[in-house]
Amino acid sequence: MKTAADTALIDMWRAAWPEALAVWSKFTRLRDPSLCASRVEASKQGLSGSFAMIRLLDQSVVVDLPLVTELGLDGYALEVLAHEIGHHILAPGSASDQFRLLARMRRALPTLEQHAPMVANLYTDLFINDRLQRQANLRMADIYRKLEQGRSVDAKASGGVWTLYMRIYENLWQLEKGELGGGHADERLDTDAWLGARLIRVYANDWMLAAGRFATLLLPYLVEDTDALSPSRYLLDTRDAARGCQTYGAQQIEDDEADGAIHPVHDKRISGLDGDEAPAEAKVRQGGGQLREPFELGDILKASGVNLSDHEIAIRYYRERALPHLVAFPSRPAPESQEPQMEGLEPWEIGDPLEDIDWLQSVMQSPRPVPGVTTVRRVYGREPARAIDAVPVDLDMYVDSSGSMPNPQAHTSFLTLAGAVIALSALRAGAKVQVTLWSGKNEVMQTPGFVRDEDLILGVLTEFFGGGTCFPIHRLRQTYAAKRERPAHILMISDDGITTMFDNDELGNSGWDISAKALAQGGAGGTMALNLERDWEGAAANKWLQKTYDDLKRARREQGWDIHAVERYEDLLDFARAFSRRHYVKS
Repeated sequence: MKTAADTALIDMWRAAWPEALAVWSKFTRLRDPSLCASRVEASKQGLSGSFAMIRLLDQSVVVDLPLVTELGLDGYALEVLAHEIGHHILAPGSASDQFRLLARMRRALPTLEQHAPMVANLYTDLFINDRLQRQANLRMADIYRKLEQGRSVDAKASGGVWTLYMRIYENLWQLEKGELGGGHADERLDTDAWLGARLIRVYANDWMLAAGRFATLLLPYLVEDTDALSPSRYLLDTRDAARGCQTYGAQQIEDDEADGAIHPVHDKRISGLDGDEAPAEAKVRQGGGQLREPFELGDILKASGVNLSDHEIAIRYYRERALPHLVAFPSRPAPESQEPQMEGLEPWEIGDPLEDIDWLQSVMQSPRPVPGVTTVRRVYGREPARAIDAVPVDLDMYVDSSGSMPNPQAHTSFLTLAGAVIALSALRAGAKVQVTLWSGKNEVMQTPGFVRDEDLILGVLTEFFGGGTCFPIHRLRQTYAAKRERPAHILMISDDGITTMFDNDELGNSGWDISAKALAQGGAGGTMALNLERDWEGAAANKWLQKTYDDLKRARREQGWDIHAVERYEDLLDFARAFSRRHYVKS
């Protein structure tokens, strides 16, 4: 239950909100802050540890007022709220920029990537606080003085990270050394603090570009400081900022991301030293277009507060990578209807056919019709009619997940990506899709029949077995036990292990017979995209591969399988685009 003091404090902080918004712009619009009167209430909002936080998902600010009181910051409502608004307006500003920032930080912190969220938080705080202190004349320095006063004597023996961080603020605001706290500083630390302050000023309008430089500056201190997080734990207001946000855009590796992981002393814009180092803008590599591996994307998202499993991240990864390669949404012309449609009335004049007179409408205009004056006739036209849609061919896809294939949740699997491109293109065209993932005996996963649910389809495609190689003949047999109402095209994505589909099944039935029946019952043909050498038909091979090649030639000759040799798994993406256009684009 709220006390009178709680209510007064909440009212005071709520009254400061409009002024805090106006610090950035009188046109700034954010939802009112969540001012929590208890730790339980703050925890329900997702806030723990820090006295304030932001949520990029719904553009919210959350404040733990009991912790604010405990830290002696009751009277700093304007400063605290303006700072949190700064995270929404300036840095990071959006979930996509938070992902980009953490990617740069992680690249600059080899072996210490777990500290990237903390370093990113401290980094964005510097830009926001420097602007509020100097341009808005807010008491940001006093907040750090208050936090220093509230710490114990033992805690004040801070490590290098916190001392360096405080020295950067002291340089920015021309304060005495040690005025904001921190431990002993030697000449090396003082020099790095000066470089850090210069970095904040030089890149004030391009803070993303210098993120790697700041992380590189802190790296040696993080190595030496085993408790780097402790002094700043109350300030981590962006730790889970992107929780619940969409993850689009986090896959791309930016051209200047790698080049940004340099020490500020090597950037002459910061140090002022002459040397071979070119300005940051000149070092941006053209082209680029590289994409992260699934595990790298997962690490970035988890560091941003996105609470997803590796499998859920993989589903998002392959959906986003597939989107640029999908066929366009189908559009069909609507031909003119052959059925005449009444459009209105026009005067009937003497000389027109007598049978054209609409007597009802003529009498309604005058009970005594006057030919050529009150007589009217109907006007007809033709109206576009809805085209009759052709039934799209359903897709029955079997994807190899044996030990020779990459795990799609860790590294890019072009089998999974090709499957995603083809399956999502089929859905766009109105088809239904069944996906079967297979490996060794009894290692098989399948969608619940032919479905139109993207998550179900991608959920199967992004799983992994990594076992032996044994095609699930029984699933093919069960799918085509009877003729289907809709035609289905059968697609195999595998390597030379696909010929296990021609072995006998668990009931002793011939795989050749099952394959032939499946093609007949499906009624729309079958395709194999296999990792084989391009000239496999005429290539000299060992005894095992020769049998495999002979089986494939027989499958094409006797059953009509369309076999595509793919020398590199990367080439499966080209195959997927061509297959999708051929089967799911209407000419």
